[in-house]
Amino acid sequence: MIGAGAATVGGVALTRTRRARLYRELSGRVATITGSHALDMGAAQRRPLPSFDKRLAVVPDFLPPATFAALRAEAERLSSPERNYIPAHKKGGTVAYETLIQNAPGVVSLYHSADLLGLTSRLTGVWVAPTPVHDQSSLSLLVYNKPGDHIGWHFDHNFYRGRHFTLLLALVNTGKAAGGLSHAVLRARLDGREVDIATPPNTLVIFEGAMVQHGVTPIVEGERRVVLSMTYCNDPRAHWWQATARRMKDTAFFGIRALWT
Repeated sequence: MIGAGAATVGGVALTRTRRARLYRELSGRVATITGSHALDMGAAQRRPLPSFDKRLAVVPDFLPPATFAALRAEAERLSSPERNYIPAHKKGGTVAYETLIQNAPGVVSLYHSADLLGLTSRLTGVWVAPTPVHDQSSLSLLVYNKPGDHIGWHFDHNFYRGRHFTLLLALVNTGKAAGGLSHAVLRARLDGREVDIATPPNTLVIFEGAMVQHGVTPIVEGERRVVLSMTYCNDPRAHWWQATARRMKDTAFFGIRALWT
């Protein structure tokens, strides 16, 4: 038993060391991407912004057509997402931050763009920064492509000391609902009523998920919805209990490797 225990401890230590090395490498790759990958956001930084008084705002036709098409193509080239299922709450696919860093430089460049950070800071009224590279949900793709894929009503847990904001950029949204969109509709509860938020491709939604209850209705056969999810925080440091809770959540979405982040 002593030998088995020692082997287990040694295996955990080795896994943690490998993951730490991976995140150092990914951080270096992010620095290279942001330093060399130019992204044309057009007039996004200068455009008039909607109100954020309900802690949610929608920006249609967010990116220039060529920039948006390149990002969508990059996302479409990625391998199949990791499927996750939480009974009575969520069913869908996810592509993690580390996968995007290795395969989608345009997407990573958008997330770290000074223009997008500035726009989000102006809209929310606080200066924001990207959340850490080891948080798999800092930047991810949410994929709804199988019948019944959805996420139920929920608030986003804030795993950081500062205020936490979510940005959703619709990349693909095709189906049999009105306007050729899918039945996977983003819904929010605002002022005591449920509001449907249309997300045709190139629509950006910015909200404070810890304060706004939201969900996505189920998709049906033959439909697809792919959304780029980006999270920012005005203080991305975390207390130990917040980091532990974040690991537990990421494990449900991205597998056992999240325990070593």
